[in-house]
Amino acid sequence: MKSSGGLHFKTYLLIFFMVIFGPLGNVLLGKGMKQIGAVSIGNLTEALHVLSRVLTSGTIWLGIGSLMIFFAANMLVLSWADYSYVQPASSVAYGMSALMAHFLLREVVTPTRWVGVAIICLGVLVVGYTPPRTTEHG
Repeated sequence: MKSSGGLHFKTYLLIFFMVIFGPLGNVLLGKGMKQIGAVSIGNLTEALHVLSRVLTSGTIWLGIGSLMIFFAANMLVLSWADYSYVQPASSVAYGMSALMAHFLLREVVTPTRWVGVAIICLGVLVVGYTPPRTTEHG
C-alpha cells in the first residue's frame, strides 16, 4: 500500500496533467477547426470532404493526443481519489482554458469572464485544503 504522501503527490501530479492537457487539447481542436473553416455537410460528398480535412489536420491530431493524456490521467486519479475532490480540484483548468484562449487563440477575454475564472480558482483552493480521499478503500 502506498504512503499517504506518495498518494497525495500522484494525485496532485495527475490533476496537474488534467489541468494542462484538457484545455490544451480543446484549444488545439478549436484552432484546427478554425483552420478548416466553417463546416457545411449538406450532402455525403461535403461530409466526406470535411472528414478528410479533419483527419489530415496535424493540429486536430495533437488536440486528440492531448485529450487522450487528459483522459488517462482522469481515469487513473479517479481510481484512488474521491470524485468529489478530483472534479472541483481539476476545475482550475477553466482558468487555464481562459489563459490559453487569450494567448494561443488571441481571443478577447472580458473582465467579467476573468472575475468568473478567479472565483472558480478560489473555490479550487478551498477544495485543495481537504483530503483527496474521504471514503474507505474496500
